[in-house]
Amino acid sequence: MDRDIRTVDDVMRLLDGLFAPEADRWTADGASWWDGFYADRARPVPFFTAKPDEHLVSYLDRGLVAPGRALDLGCGPGRNALHLASRGFMVDAVDLSPTAISWATERAREAGAGIRFHCGDAFALTAGELAGPYDLICDSGCFHHLPPHRRVSYLALLERALAPGGHLALTCFAAGAMGSELPDAAFYRQSALHGGLAYTPESLRWIFSELTEIELRRMHDEPSGSPVFGEPFLWTALFRRATEAGSTVVRGRRCAGR
Repeated sequence: MDRDIRTVDDVMRLLDGLFAPEADRWTADGASWWDGFYADRARPVPFFTAKPDEHLVSYLDRGLVAPGRALDLGCGPGRNALHLASRGFMVDAVDLSPTAISWATERAREAGAGIRFHCGDAFALTAGELAGPYDLICDSGCFHHLPPHRRVSYLALLERALAPGGHLALTCFAAGAMGSELPDAAFYRQSALHGGLAYTPESLRWIFSELTEIELRRMHDEPSGSPVFGEPFLWTALFRRATEAGSTVVRGRRCAGR
């Protein structure tokens, strides 16, 4: 007889285990799936390109975000981390996949960028490993690969690592264009995430209601010859934390992404 649920982390692990192993894209056990995804660098995957996200470039060009410390969640091959470093940020970048981190490290070496790459679970890394607090947390495709209960972990990371006055730059699947629109409870009944969760603007505003919305729109559709990446099936959002720290977020752990 097991009676081993005592903490929020215990509950998170219990809920993680309700999903079929092949559905895992967010725990350390999901690293092998992402390794396979990134193994063939010649695959025609839009975000394999070295181009940064168009909205991220726009935030910097318009002065909405100023250089400082940045954390790139689910950095993949490092395209956004590289751009942030080139614009004067001190960058930490994390991904579950050793294959993605190896590719990103090669790109950074070629560019002469001093990015600190971390391979592992962003929510399990210690404060010493992630040298926050961060003025910018960038997420281009991590959030929509999390099961519903891991939003608690995500908000806890923001509470812990985002500096007062800092920004979250988020990209995720747009309802009606990409991702599953099933109710949260259905994912647990079906033990699958069906490729990722779709979000509406209203759901994003509610989830991140402790932050101030600066901008929320569809990502621009960028042509193949553009110097930036953009796909219209994604939302882009910029949120800012209040300059006075403080929150009632329940603490948890864990994340992954591309």
